[in-house]
Amino acid sequence: MPQLMGKDVGSTGYGLMGLTWRANPQPIEESFKAMKAAIEVGNIFWNAGEFYGTPEYNSLHVLNQYFTKYPEDASKIVLSIKGGLKNMHPDGSPEGIKRSVENCLKLLDGKKSIDIFEPARVDKNTPIETTLKALEEYVKAGKIGGISLSEVSAATIQRAVKVTKIVAVEVELSLWSLDILNNGVAAACAEHNIPVVAYSPIGRGMLTGEIQKLEDIPKDSWIATAPRFQPGTFENNLALVHKLQDIASKKGCTPAQLAISWVRHLSRKNGNPEIIPIPGATTPERVRENAKDVGLSDSESEAIDSILKTFTVQGGRYGGPGAVHMEG
Repeated sequence: MPQLMGKDVGSTGYGLMGLTWRANPQPIEESFKAMKAAIEVGNIFWNAGEFYGTPEYNSLHVLNQYFTKYPEDASKIVLSIKGGLKNMHPDGSPEGIKRSVENCLKLLDGKKSIDIFEPARVDKNTPIETTLKALEEYVKAGKIGGISLSEVSAATIQRAVKVTKIVAVEVELSLWSLDILNNGVAAACAEHNIPVVAYSPIGRGMLTGEIQKLEDIPKDSWIATAPRFQPGTFENNLALVHKLQDIASKKGCTPAQLAISWVRHLSRKNGNPEIIPIPGATTPERVRENAKDVGLSDSESEAIDSILKTFTVQGGRYGGPGAVHMEG
């Protein structure tokens, strides 16, 4: 059983980004239903962000209201909060870290502790050692439980573990984002026994099979501007989805279940670290669908590997400022 902060968290977590990071967030009571369902199916590792939404309505506001209504659930959840951004740019300075952590604590208002805090991106103007030492002071003070990293390189992981204990590394991993398996990040995490938190395991919705044409992309979602969802690249990437749909159909599961189970099956195999996918969902039905582990037979795994060896995803994972702040 995967563990974070000494607590069993199950094989799948829950990403909260989609509840608030869109132009027209759903009613909060609908979000509560999805969050309650996540607990019911054992998805008790929750991943949220200070910048998932606006300063007036983001993950922290939803969490505050949820745990105000359901205070009995606070102790059930291992909560990770991403922060450390200023005007959507990394700010890992001691002052930036203080601003972010204190703001998150203020917004939660004691309704739930921050079990894990992670700088959302590496501040290229501040040594990672400086950022982590600032966060370590909050750990020592008992204001946060532990420190995670997000979208970092293998080199940064090696520097970070010399400064403080790193409890997790959050990176994108899915059937169309295999970078960490080839760039040393997964290997570095395995070397130091650091769990990988795999975000976007269904390719930002693409691998569900529900996006078949550009018009299917929600206009209020930021992915509408992502390089992989643009004319030309989109059509190429859709071919991978169709091939995976064929396997899912034969298996009798949904494409999303296949995609998430594939990420799960990588955990602790072939030298990999523990890997915990954190699919997002806005409805109880989708939460339950994503939580079901359909498993992979050897033949199914081989069929998927064969597809991946002959397919090249086109377009970067991020464009614009998002691409600038990525580590290679």
